[in-house]
Amino acid sequence: MANAVINVANRLQDLLNSTKCADGLAPLLLRLYLAPIFMQAGWNKLSHFEDTAAWFGNPDWGLGLPMPEVMAALAAGTEFFGGALLIVGLAVRWISIPLMVTMLVAAFAVHWDNGWLAIADGGSWLANERVMEAQERLAAAKGILQESGNYEWLTGRGSVVILNNGIEFSITYLIMLFSLFFTGAGRFFSVDYWLAKCFRDDIKS
Repeated sequence: MANAVINVANRLQDLLNSTKCADGLAPLLLRLYLAPIFMQAGWNKLSHFEDTAAWFGNPDWGLGLPMPEVMAALAAGTEFFGGALLIVGLAVRWISIPLMVTMLVAAFAVHWDNGWLAIADGGSWLANERVMEAQERLAAAKGILQESGNYEWLTGRGSVVILNNGIEFSITYLIMLFSLFFTGAGRFFSVDYWLAKCFRDDIKS
């Protein structure tokens, strides 16, 4: 009986192992998911560069960073061109490093004080005092819209929410980048793979 169970378990494991031939799909999907997010963020910074630099440098309502123009250019360039590299799968492990740094800066310099949640959800076990206080504001906003606006039309594509701007998204992107740093761009569907295939002897097909 025990041998039969072991044999079945081994067959199931062999079945799982057979999917390794498509292990390049996971990093491909991570890259294609992250690329437009970073490219859009970088483009927004580049297209409003003066405002971005002012926000980077202002200590009162911004980040208070030194050399704000340089910092803004580095952040914008890393996000925009890094996203482009993710699409084609070129230098993915290398570009993951500065992209992770930008996510760490975003998480701890911009979003940390707001807690975890990106959206103020009072029903979440991760809700902090800021989120719970926002529920009163949300209820008031919904009441105003219901009284003086076309509420059904306004909410026809989704509920009214309050943006909490917590660290949720930046940490999620950081973890995805962390995965790409270790796995690389993936097999078959990346420039990195084919370059390594041509110029390195330790890459297996």
